[in-house]
Amino acid sequence: MAVLLRKKICMIGSYGVGKTSLVRRFVESLFDDRYLTNIGVKIDKKQISAKDADVTLVIWDLAGEDEITTLRLSHLRGAAGYILVADGCRPDSLEKAQELQQRVRGTLGDVPFMLALNKVDLLENWRVPAAELDRLRALGWDCCQTSAKTADAVDELFHTLAFKMLNNS
Repeated sequence: MAVLLRKKICMIGSYGVGKTSLVRRFVESLFDDRYLTNIGVKIDKKQISAKDADVTLVIWDLAGEDEITTLRLSHLRGAAGYILVADGCRPDSLEKAQELQQRVRGTLGDVPFMLALNKVDLLENWRVPAAELDRLRALGWDCCQTSAKTADAVDELFHTLAFKMLNNS
């Protein structure tokens, strides 16, 4: 019989990078071209199997950070892991993700995380050099190039984080 666990994960990144779309693709297998704004926190759940356990991922989709709105670190409490999301067409969103990672790590400590470099379906507009991802991987970051639109690597992203969280327990 499988063990049932609950793990809170947070989706973190700038506005418009695709956090909500990634969650919707993972949880509901849906994608919508319209921009979906999150003004605070949206919480979704999905049960998966990982490492002989049934895990309910409680996904906190946090509002994006910009010049006006900042990440509410109190929303991170209790998170077993997090996903930093950046837009491969916007290098500034990757810089923001790296800044956020330092702040989140300062709050949560050394919990598992993943980087989702989203919108890989828009390769003609891609602006993040492969060397930058190689540099982050050399620092120990797990990086996935994802597309909420086409579902590329979305399940892999969440399942990899789940395995990392279970190994960290």
